[in-house]
Amino acid sequence: MRRNFELKRVSGALTLMLALGLLLSNGESYAQSRGIFVPYSTAGFGLGTSNYYGDFAPYRRPIASTFKMMRWSIGGNYTRHFTPRLAARAAFTYARIAGDDYIMNRDSKHETNIYYARNLHFRNDLKEFSIQGIFKLIPDNRSYDRRPQFGAYVFAGVALTAHNPKALDSLKGDWIKLQPLGTEGQGNEGYAKPYSLVQFAIPVGIGVRYKINSRFDISAELGFRKTFTDYLDDAHGNYADPALFADNPTALALSNRSAEQFAVRKGADRTETIRKFLQVNYNIDTNDPLATLPSTGYAAPGTFRGNSPTLKDNYLFGMIHINYMLPSQIKCPPLK
Repeated sequence: MRRNFELKRVSGALTLMLALGLLLSNGESYAQSRGIFVPYSTAGFGLGTSNYYGDFAPYRRPIASTFKMMRWSIGGNYTRHFTPRLAARAAFTYARIAGDDYIMNRDSKHETNIYYARNLHFRNDLKEFSIQGIFKLIPDNRSYDRRPQFGAYVFAGVALTAHNPKALDSLKGDWIKLQPLGTEGQGNEGYAKPYSLVQFAIPVGIGVRYKINSRFDISAELGFRKTFTDYLDDAHGNYADPALFADNPTALALSNRSAEQFAVRKGADRTETIRKFLQVNYNIDTNDPLATLPSTGYAAPGTFRGNSPTLKDNYLFGMIHINYMLPSQIKCPPLK
């Protein structure tokens, strides 16, 4: 009788343990089914394009401004994914932007406008560091390896950009830094102070993502940068008095290029087109249009050199990124 009693007690204990095990198992499955998110990090590398919008690439001509002077961009980023929908990233981007009055206006529709006659150009290498918040339109699952095959997101943040516009000197054949020259009289009495070569910007954009495997994604995004400067292209205000540059022939030459015979970057002869410009805008027909142009008052001191002093320069990045899912834990070697 005692033995039977003990057998019943053991079987009862086993039954209780099995029941508790099933309850715990069901509870764990229920918790997992609720999708408790495990934060993770990614590191990314990207290549792409850059576009500038400003005095040499106006918004009123969006297609030409976007595609005629497209340049390159390269960058890297670190991203921390905090929730299924929210992430933050730190990114560094190195890019070149450029603009050229001749390239933008050499077609028959625009060659007689004032911007063709201005004949300015620039290039500017940007070094941007940004902090961005990301909102995922398609949320992640509970771990990085179970993220959806496709994703889409939007982002916004703040950026600090170092820049330094340059122009090609037709005599020396070198790219010359424009800010130290004060091409609009900056730094002289009665003129603006020299502009800063470090500027704030606000990046905003959209992106899409594709899962290659558990560790790698590929993404494509467009990111617009709203800046607070009109000097990414060195053109903002008015032509300065040439007398300011009496001791600096390089500054004199690069501050006003309207009477130059050639478009420096392309080497095209502008003589006949400037003749058309004088005929259309001033009703003047002359055998020496480049010598006649200054007599019309075009590019005279105090007249506009930039398109609009109230508008700012902005830029756009289009990039393809490869993103790597960083291991969430680093295993330490065993102690000996």
